[in-house]
Amino acid sequence: MSATLPHGTGPDPEPGPLDLRLVPPALAAWATAALTLDAPTDRTVWIVAVSLLGGIVLLGKSRRGPESPAPPGRRSAWARASLAAVLLCVAASATSAGLQGADVRRGPVPELARRSAIVTADIELTGDPWLSTPRVRGDHTAPAAVLIRAKVRRVEESDGRSTRTRAPVLVVVDGGVAGPERSSGGESEQETPEIPEVPDRVRGAAGDGSASAAGGAGAPSDGVAASVEGSGAPSEKAAASAGGFRARAGQAGWMKLLPSTRLRVGGRLAPALAGGDRTAAVLRVRGSPGARVLAGPSGPQRWAGRLRDGLRAATDGLPGDARALLPGLVVGDTARITPELDDAFKATDLTHTLAVSGSNLTVLLALLTGPPGLARLTERRGLAPRLGLSLRATALFAGALTLGFVLVCRPDPSVLRAAVCGAIALLALATGRRRSLVPALATAVLLLVLYDPWLARGYGFLLSVLATGALLVLAPGWSEGLRRRGVPPRLAEALGAAAAAQAVCAPVVAVLSARVSLVAVPCNLLAEAAVAPATVLGFAALATAPVAMPLAKLLAWGASWPTRWIAGVARAGAALPGAGVDWPGTWPGALLLAAVTVAVVLAGRRLVRHPWWCGLFGVLLLLALVRPAPLTRVVTGWPPPGWRYAMCDVGQGDATVLAAGAGAGVVVDAGPDPAAVDRCLRQLGITRVPLLVLTHFHADHVAGLPGVLRGREVAAIETTGFEEPGQEAEFVRREAAGRHIPVTRAVAGEERRTGSLSWRVLWPPADTGRPTAAGPPPVTGPLAGPGVPAGPGPLAGPAPPPPDGPVAAPEFDGPNDASVALLVRAGGLRLLLLGDLEPPDQQALLRSPEAAGMAGVDVLKVAHHGSAYQDPELIRLVAPRVALISCGTGNPYGHPAPSTVAALRAGGALVLRTDRDGALAVGGAGGADGEVRVTRDERP
Repeated sequence: MSATLPHGTGPDPEPGPLDLRLVPPALAAWATAALTLDAPTDRTVWIVAVSLLGGIVLLGKSRRGPESPAPPGRRSAWARASLAAVLLCVAASATSAGLQGADVRRGPVPELARRSAIVTADIELTGDPWLSTPRVRGDHTAPAAVLIRAKVRRVEESDGRSTRTRAPVLVVVDGGVAGPERSSGGESEQETPEIPEVPDRVRGAAGDGSASAAGGAGAPSDGVAASVEGSGAPSEKAAASAGGFRARAGQAGWMKLLPSTRLRVGGRLAPALAGGDRTAAVLRVRGSPGARVLAGPSGPQRWAGRLRDGLRAATDGLPGDARALLPGLVVGDTARITPELDDAFKATDLTHTLAVSGSNLTVLLALLTGPPGLARLTERRGLAPRLGLSLRATALFAGALTLGFVLVCRPDPSVLRAAVCGAIALLALATGRRRSLVPALATAVLLLVLYDPWLARGYGFLLSVLATGALLVLAPGWSEGLRRRGVPPRLAEALGAAAAAQAVCAPVVAVLSARVSLVAVPCNLLAEAAVAPATVLGFAALATAPVAMPLAKLLAWGASWPTRWIAGVARAGAALPGAGVDWPGTWPGALLLAAVTVAVVLAGRRLVRHPWWCGLFGVLLLLALVRPAPLTRVVTGWPPPGWRYAMCDVGQGDATVLAAGAGAGVVVDAGPDPAAVDRCLRQLGITRVPLLVLTHFHADHVAGLPGVLRGREVAAIETTGFEEPGQEAEFVRREAAGRHIPVTRAVAGEERRTGSLSWRVLWPPADTGRPTAAGPPPVTGPLAGPGVPAGPGPLAGPAPPPPDGPVAAPEFDGPNDASVALLVRAGGLRLLLLGDLEPPDQQALLRSPEAAGMAGVDVLKVAHHGSAYQDPELIRLVAPRVALISCGTGNPYGHPAPSTVAALRAGGALVLRTDRDGALAVGGAGGADGEVRVTRDERP
């Protein structure tokens, strides 16, 4: 989000007001570019003509000077000159934006996209490939697609007509499309780096990198509905590739491509889903004819690719967080960042460290010049004087370093913006005149907007400018105020910088995430000290990897320590129950947060004079962050005391919890969203999960698994034996194996208990599942019982022995039929959890010996989100007092079905549903004469 200012400078020696003369022209150019990028040509021409004419007239009047030397005359001339500058900048910005916007709209590509034409196109890649975010759609996960920014150089229609153009497109490559073949010829045979490893699952940062494009799965919303920079990420690459999905065989050939590579591909053009984007169309590549490489990447891009691959290789042996995070800190390569780590950085507002920001360049230049305040003096320090470099040579070397930085990190708009802002931050410190650098910041904004008008619509650009401005304008005064109150100088400077950047950027971040982080300032303070050593050692590893890999690995190992500290800070901050609060993700909400921030700052200036009040508010803030369960229950009423069963509100999916003692719960299903189930379990105070039951492998029941595992001790996972869909079953196995959690298979007849909680597996039968050479693995750890090789633990009871020989092939039509169904006794309550069982399986269950035990339960978890496919005889037998339905608001399936709700109510059941009632908790004694209490989570 910001360029970090190194320590070592004193307060600004310049008295007087800020020089804001260039701020209005820069802001005017910024606003003009944002408004005219997709404006009609005639309107843009009028804006340019009127602004240019008005600017010239006013400039001519101001140059003639005031008729009177009196101050009013001088002020009038200054006002005319200022207004002339604003109008001329508006004219220049409208011209640049109009031309670049017209480039997107002109040519044959937009028209062909409107006709969904099939074309053969010669394209030149303008960015690195990345994988889209797989979205949970109903009961399955849409597969990830490879996404690439490119320019169409030539397009050939199906009738053979060929046209040269330069239209920017978003290329979408689905998983089944083979990688591009190389043409015969020297250029195309150029070496390309190995494919980077992509983590197991993708989840875009800040909502980036995922949605469907032009009616197909897998394209990113940031590339179709809005620009990547406009979707909330500080960096295009950081947003697009945060998290990952393991690339398929066909996708591997696409993932290794470098910018500037030229390809010939066949595909179908489709319009972008929203106007105003720098994308003229979406090109969905077809498998036939196969893609072909026309020319390899340029020399500088191959060199940069080798450096990036070398850094990946140097970090291969590091612990998980350091291995994932170090390439992101150094060059913005976030392909290894897991969804869990990405979420932690979002919760603590540390995502700017995952992107290439001005702080990277500032640290490197500061290492070269030494303390910035001494950069121009005889006693200057740093590496430059030790290498015998003169001031001029140092400046040239710093320029070359900046150029190399931009090339290795890719010359995307976000990187160019980071380089400019980082250079400004360093220049401010080097001259010791921070407030005089506001004109420099305004000049940088003006030049960047004129160079690339699309930046004017980018949230990342907005955040960088705001953060840099806060560091130049607010931070020095706040730091000086803290020093006057006895805060050590370095701590005061760090605290002032972090607080200023957070205060200014928080409203924009709230628009993007609909959330306000309460731990951002302390987490940024704690992480700041580790950013510089991690960056320096990481860049050293990057530079040495091509020539001395053992040395690069040693440097990467050294960088891993501060990197792990940063990751630890993010995880610890995100783990706090009160790490953030929900906030309206709209611009009125941003204005409200800005007003609240101003009020807090003004009140804080008064409170610092009263230590007792400061201490009291500090204690209140600590309680808000930690949220002790007893206090939370008193204040919010959630969770209710004595709750036995809770149904989480996770949207269109299932995630429920059976209370199993203080801080413990048996979790049944994980829902579609890790963040939603994690939030629910935190609110319930669940830190230990003796058993996680995944009723079947549909994505709306298992995709949230990382959220259950996040920061909790999970002893075992139990699943159905029908391992379909295979992709989701493999995902569960990988997640469990990565945390050394045993996975067992549930079969009918299995019984377990822990304290007053006990349950029996009713379905599926023991002879279902994929054919395997042996039965399910033995239960270990806290699970025990006859036939299970484990010692006594909190869960015990008889379990069926493993089957002898291979397990029979499945006889079910789909995963729903093999759902795990449980009959639970929690205290005096009897609950029936049916998973997603379909009517044929419900009828089979009704005919089984288990039917007698299901009669007259207290609580029914209605099968399949309350769909219309229910067996009426089973509903009549069960005759629940309370029926709970988990479904998402506005889901496209019409869940719950009115007929199902009516049948349940006709049997005397109280029907509650998460889409209207939110999370639900059940308590009471149960039984024929006992009470059943249901509590809604009515918090906003």
